[in-house]
Amino acid sequence: MSAIVVDNISKSYGDVRALKSINFAVEDGELFGLIGPDGAGKSTLFRILTTLLLADEGNGQVVGHDVVKEYKAVRQKVGYMPGRFSLYQDLSVEENLTFFATIFGTTIEENYDLVKDIYVQIEPFKDRLAGNLSGGMKQKLALCCALIHKPEVLFLDEPTTGVDAVSRKEFWDMLKSLKEKNVAILVSTPYMDEASLCDRIALIQNGEILSIDQPQRMVEKFDKPLYAIKAENTYQALKDLRTQPFTESALPFGEYIHLITTDFHEAPEIKALLEQEGIKVEEVKPMKATVEDIFLDLSEAEETITT
Repeated sequence: MSAIVVDNISKSYGDVRALKSINFAVEDGELFGLIGPDGAGKSTLFRILTTLLLADEGNGQVVGHDVVKEYKAVRQKVGYMPGRFSLYQDLSVEENLTFFATIFGTTIEENYDLVKDIYVQIEPFKDRLAGNLSGGMKQKLALCCALIHKPEVLFLDEPTTGVDAVSRKEFWDMLKSLKEKNVAILVSTPYMDEASLCDRIALIQNGEILSIDQPQRMVEKFDKPLYAIKAENTYQALKDLRTQPFTESALPFGEYIHLITTDFHEAPEIKALLEQEGIKVEEVKPMKATVEDIFLDLSEAEETITT
């Protein structure tokens, strides 16, 4: 039995379809990432699976319990960390944790082994009001509160948004530790670089799943010619590349342009074509796709189909 089963779930807000026939499953002890930008439908799906919102179509199960018919059982089995910090800001760290333990009929001491590795990092500040904590400390407290009743499934909705790079790394290290304790984790994030930290990922855009696979397998299966180009005038190079007959897509990535072509070309050939147009090119090199490259490629393909 899968820890989470999403079966053909759809949801609309008026004329806007937030989710369109979503299907996937998450296994026990699996770290599954839902990767997509703001507005992709991630939070809507989380609210449905944590019994806070009803789907228009389809079904969801968490640890074998239907999220509508058995919502009380589901709430006992899950830990939920919403994207926005939602703990009591005028209570201390220790008071927040005690409060959430009491709600579930347990104590900090009874389940301390599950939160110990996280809680020791914030324990020196246990008397500080939650509202006065830094972003990283708030994140760790919220995770402790979501875990204090020993849930079998953990839902984390964009937990690292707005958090510094060091705290983000520490947070993902904590998730790896939880996974080893056989907790199923569904985490959403808009950060494409976090995809590689998951066992499997689902790329989601405009309420639709574009692809589901292990991040490395997704990268290995991408077989389109891809080049990184660095030019003195990035804007002009982009404009020119988008007029070339061999260009499938040309997108800016920091100081580089990532170019996908319809067929393979030698790097010197692409450089020469640009320089013929008076564009000074510093570098052209073939490259392996990143998850972000794959996401953007699939997104463009989906837009072409729908238009």
